Amino acid sequence: MTADELTAHVESWAPAALVREDDLSPGPAAALAALLGRHEDGPAAGEPLPPLWHWLHFLEWVPQQDLGPDGHPLHGHFLPPIPGRQRMFAGGRYEARRPLLTGVRTRRISSLHSVTVKQGSSGPLLFTTVRYEYAQESEVCAVEEQDIVYRSGSASSAPAVVTASQEPESKDRWQLPLTPDPVLLFRFSALTANAHRIHYDDPYAREIEGHAGLVVHGPLLALLMLELARRNEPRPVRNFSFRLRSPVYAYEPLLAHGTPDGDRAALRVSTGRADRHSTGEVTFA
Repeated sequence: MTADELTAHVESWAPAALVREDDLSPGPAAALAALLGRHEDGPAAGEPLPPLWHWLHFLEWVPQQDLGPDGHPLHGHFLPPIPGRQRMFAGGRYEARRPLLTGVRTRRISSLHSVTVKQGSSGPLLFTTVRYEYAQESEVCAVEEQDIVYRSGSASSAPAVVTASQEPESKDRWQLPLTPDPVLLFRFSALTANAHRIHYDDPYAREIEGHAGLVVHGPLLALLMLELARRNEPRPVRNFSFRLRSPVYAYEPLLAHGTPDGDRAALRVSTGRADRHSTGEVTFA
């Protein structure tokens, strides 16, 4: 598919805004805290939900027959109408105006913010940005934008090759090491209703999508960067922006790290083979 053909597929695509509500019950946050090895950090009802932990809420469990061969939903309100659609989470931005409180009825308004076709090295790519507003008691508490990249066509069947990765090293003040294994990836997939097979089906990830192994979730890498701030900085997060640059695979030792500088900190996730799998910047209130 050419860039012009991809543009033609989406030129009339204009999904309306979508409104959903969720109570932000404490259970999912307690489960994520346990997954991160700090079960005592799960917020109780009425306490602030850590930034981006709302990703555990507003989940959609589609009927099994409505999943595609890759495990992603075949149809969705903000899924573009292109054939052979493959999805990549590229990054996003988050603004906290006041804390989202656990256990409080929350309204989310989702809208398609932008759609752009660009030419990539492997063919045309569709870049979309979806905007979310989260409100409690009629007051907007947080605004988020997610950048998603789509391409049309089959993934490469040639498996990627990754050499053995050593423990990454850093001189940054904040450090959080982790070696994700399939059990951790399975638990995170369950918490986020993510059935994409690249996170749990090793033959599929290698032979169909061309990865070197099971892929660590991009949202998990973003949350690990935020864990640096949550565990080391008493001031609340005001803004967070991040970019997901290259995959990290199961069993690879990774390091989320960064150093604060005044009211902000530059963050990243590294492995022994690459220094910037994910990058982020956080500012504090």
